[in-house]
Amino acid sequence: MKQFCLIFFATLAVAPYSAHAAAKPTVAEAQAFMDKAEAELLKLGITGQRTEWVAETFITDDTELIAAAANERMIARTTELVKEGRKYEALALPADLKRKFLLLKLSLPMPAPADAKLREELTQVASSLGATYGKGKYCPDEDPKHCLGIDDLEEKMAKERDPKELARYWAGWHKIAPPMRERYARFAELSNQGARELGYKDTGVLWQSGYDMSAPRFAGEVERLWAQVQPLYQELHTYVRTRLVAKYGAAAERKDGLIPAQLLGNMWAQEWGNIYDIVAPAKAPPTYDLGEILTARKADAKTVVRFGESFFKSLGFEALPGTFWQRSMFTRPLDHDAVCHASAWDIDTENDVRLKMCIHGTSDDFVTVHHELGHLYYDLAYQKQAVSFRGGANDGFHEAIGDAIALSITPEYLRKIGLIETIPPAEADIPILLRRALDKIAFLPFGLLVDKWRWEVFSGQVKPADYNKAWWALREKYQGVAPPVDRTESDFDPGAKYHIPSNTAYARYFLAAIYQFQFYRAMCREAGYQGPLNRCSVYGSEAAGKKFKAMLELGQSKPWPEALKQMTGEDKLDASAIVEYFQPLLVWLKQQNQGVKPGWTPAANPMSAGQ
Repeated sequence: MKQFCLIFFATLAVAPYSAHAAAKPTVAEAQAFMDKAEAELLKLGITGQRTEWVAETFITDDTELIAAAANERMIARTTELVKEGRKYEALALPADLKRKFLLLKLSLPMPAPADAKLREELTQVASSLGATYGKGKYCPDEDPKHCLGIDDLEEKMAKERDPKELARYWAGWHKIAPPMRERYARFAELSNQGARELGYKDTGVLWQSGYDMSAPRFAGEVERLWAQVQPLYQELHTYVRTRLVAKYGAAAERKDGLIPAQLLGNMWAQEWGNIYDIVAPAKAPPTYDLGEILTARKADAKTVVRFGESFFKSLGFEALPGTFWQRSMFTRPLDHDAVCHASAWDIDTENDVRLKMCIHGTSDDFVTVHHELGHLYYDLAYQKQAVSFRGGANDGFHEAIGDAIALSITPEYLRKIGLIETIPPAEADIPILLRRALDKIAFLPFGLLVDKWRWEVFSGQVKPADYNKAWWALREKYQGVAPPVDRTESDFDPGAKYHIPSNTAYARYFLAAIYQFQFYRAMCREAGYQGPLNRCSVYGSEAAGKKFKAMLELGQSKPWPEALKQMTGEDKLDASAIVEYFQPLLVWLKQQNQGVKPGWTPAANPMSAGQ
C-alpha cells in the first residue's frame, strides 16, 4: 500500500429546516430534510471539488484563498445543518434514512466552530498548511536554480547510496515543516472546538467513530490487527537491519537496534522497496526490473495509465470516460507549482473522474496507477446510489480496492501484457515476496502511527511543546527507526508528511493494507485459482470482477461488515490473508535471522541520531 494516495469526497451540506415545520418532527419531514440535503450536497460538492482541483494543480496565493473560501462555505453550511438534523435522531426512522443521518453527522473530517470568525480562521489555516506543503522545496546550497520538489527528492532517496547525501536530502526536505508548527497547533485547537460542538470529545474521536463501531473499540481493533502482523514485521526489520549494517557499517549500526530512517529508500521510511538491491538474497535467481522495462519501452505517462485501465477492463469494467484523459494531470507542470502527491478525484459523483499524479515511469508508479484507478472505478461503480451513499463502505475500503488489484501484478500478468517474456522460476518466489514485503509489510507500522500521533494530539495527551518528541517516540516504538540527524522541538517532522498538513486521516491506509489481502484472496477463490496465494493473478477473470463490482456498487449504503461479507464471506477484519500470502517469506526470514536478536530496544532520546 502506497503512502501517496488521497481521494477527495464532497462534504455533506443540507438545506435549512423550515421555520414553519411542526414543533414535533415527523418521519416525512426527516425524509424531506434529507432529500434537500442530498440535492444541496451535490451542488456544493461539485463546486468545492472543481475549486480544490484548481488549487492543487495550479498553486498560487489566489487559488489558495479561493479554495479556502469555498471550503469555508461548505463547512459552515454543513456544520450548521448537522446540528439542525439532530432533531430527527430520536425518530424511528427507516434503516436507510437513519444511516444517512449518521453519515451526515460523521461527514466533517475538519469540524469547524459555529462562530463565523473562528470557522473562517480554521479554513484559512488549513488551506495555508496544504499550500505550504505543496510549495515546499529543498534547494541544495540555497541555490534557487536547483530546487527539488518532493517527487524529485523521492526519486533521489530511492537511488542514492551515500548515507551522508541521503541524510542531507532528508534534513533538507524536513526544513519545510517548522513554519507549520504553530499553525497546526491552532488548527487542532479550532478543529477540536468544532468536534465538541457536534457532541464528540475531540476530532480524533469523531474520526474513529466513522467505522460502524465505537471509538474505543476501533482503536482496539487497530491494535489487534497490528498484533497479528507484528511478528512478520519484526523478522523483516531484523533482516533488513543486518543487511544495511553489512552495506554501510557504522552509518547503519546502532546499539539499540534502530534503523537510521534515511537508509530505507523513502523519505518517511514507510516503504523500503527501493533498497531491494541492498537486501536481495545473495543467490537469488534473476527476475526483472519493471521500471527499467518501462524506460526501455519509452512508456510515457499515459501509456502507464493505459496498463492500469486495461486490467480493470479485463475484469469486465468499462473504459474510463473520455474526459478522464482530457482533464487529468499525469506529469508535473513545467511553468507553475502543483501538488504532485498522487490522488484520484471524483469531481461530480458521476463521470468526471480524474487522476492527479507526476508519473516518472518507475515500478512504484506502475503500482500507484493501479491503486489510484481503483478509487475511480469504485467511484463509478456506486454512482447510482443516493448521494449520501456515494462513498466507500469506509475509507479503508476505498484505499484497498486498487491495491487488491495491484497484488495481481505477478510475473504471469506481466507476461500476458507483453512486459516480460519469461516467467522467473519457482525459486524466484522468495525474492519477489521480499520485494513486495519491503513495501507492504514495512508500511504497516507507519500506517498505524500517523493517526495515533494525531489522536494523541487531538485528545490533549500530547501538547504542542512535545509534538516532535511524541512523533519520534511512536516511530521508534512501532517502526524501529531513528532520525538521521538530531531533532528538537523547533522542528515539526510530522508536517513533512503530506497527510498531516492536508488533514487526511491515515488509519484508512493501515486498514487498506489488511483489507486488500482479504479482497484479493476472495477474488482468487472466485477465479478458481488453486496454488500458493502469492502467485495468483485475477487478470482476465470476469467471474472475480463480477463479484468485486457487486461489492463496489454498494458504496456506503451498508455497514462495512456487510460489504466485506458480500465479497469475502467474512464480516470481520482479519490479517490471516496477509500472513498466508507472506508465509513462505516468513519461514525464510527466520532462517536468515538465526543467531540475531529480533527487534530493538528503546532509545534514551527518541530524537537523537546518536549511534
